[in-house]
Amino acid sequence: MSDHVYQKIELTGSSSEGMQQAIENAVSKAGLTVKNMRWFEVVETRGHIENGKVAHWQVTIKVGYTLAD
Repeated sequence: MSDHVYQKIELTGSSSEGMQQAIENAVSKAGLTVKNMRWFEVVETRGHIENGKVAHWQVTIKVGYTLAD
């Protein structure tokens, strides 16, 4: 196993479907330009309420990716 150096970025994904979809939206969009993503951690979750119901989710994550050699 080789040693790695990681860099972290913070992303906020959103979805009207739920927390998991908000995370997947953030990772998917970042994956278009950020290579070698390896892990994420959830740092904040919030939502928007309309008419007494959850209408929208926002999930902030930190994503670690390996730096290229």
